[in-house]
Amino acid sequence: MLSLSLGMIAALAWGLHDICVRYVSQNGGILPALTTVLVGGSIFMLPISGMFGDWSLMTPASYGYSILSGSIYLIGCIGLYKAFAIGPVRLVSPIMGAYPILSIGWAALMGQPVPWDQWLAVGAVIAGVAVVGTLSEQSESEGTQKAAIGWALVGASGFALAFAVGHIATQAGSELPVVLVTRLAAAAGAIVLLMRSKGIKLPQRKAWPLLAAMGLLDALALGIVIASGNLDRPEFAAVAASTFGLITVILAWAFLKERMSTGQWIGVGISFLGIGYLAL
Repeated sequence: MLSLSLGMIAALAWGLHDICVRYVSQNGGILPALTTVLVGGSIFMLPISGMFGDWSLMTPASYGYSILSGSIYLIGCIGLYKAFAIGPVRLVSPIMGAYPILSIGWAALMGQPVPWDQWLAVGAVIAGVAVVGTLSEQSESEGTQKAAIGWALVGASGFALAFAVGHIATQAGSELPVVLVTRLAAAAGAIVLLMRSKGIKLPQRKAWPLLAAMGLLDALALGIVIASGNLDRPEFAAVAASTFGLITVILAWAFLKERMSTGQWIGVGISFLGIGYLAL
């Protein structure tokens, strides 16, 4: 199914993005880095959407939903960054990876029939993410577990709702314009928050290339998930994209030589079995 395939591409992009987040979070403030990533992704999307987007299909409703989706996406990003900054990955990752439950639940509320076997497959995806996150060997970060759980719930809820609203915007307009407007709304919100914070501290210049690459990856992943709104079963793209945590662990194993336990590999297998079943 095309939605699942696109979702896996988004998961790969977000997995690469999250490996970069590990470095950025240890070498600068969260809000300046997030703002740079969102602005960089917007700059990347601007010429693509301007040249290839069908802006004539955009309606006031589509603009409104796009802005709303971008605003909610910013909240999800803040939750993600804050959660990983104050809590261990093994605690935060399973919660962040559970947002497909909300995506599938939203589809059910919108009248999309969801058979019981598909619910089980989604559960398998989430269970696999939970196994990998729980068995990850990470040292405790500063902050309390309650705060980490709270921010992770904010992040998961923000992503699920942003994707759902983005799909509505795509169905009311055109994919590329919706992605750009969504991105610009998130970037504008981040700039406002940064300006209202105590002093504007730009990231170090040596970090700009990495942040630009993160912006490109994030824009690609977000664009894929939102653009799937016109495909059959768009919520499946969000389900597949939720495996970004697994992708991060696998990439860390392959390139950073981090250890993968047998239990973690089993979790990866469970998750991909769930995705494979949804693709049938």
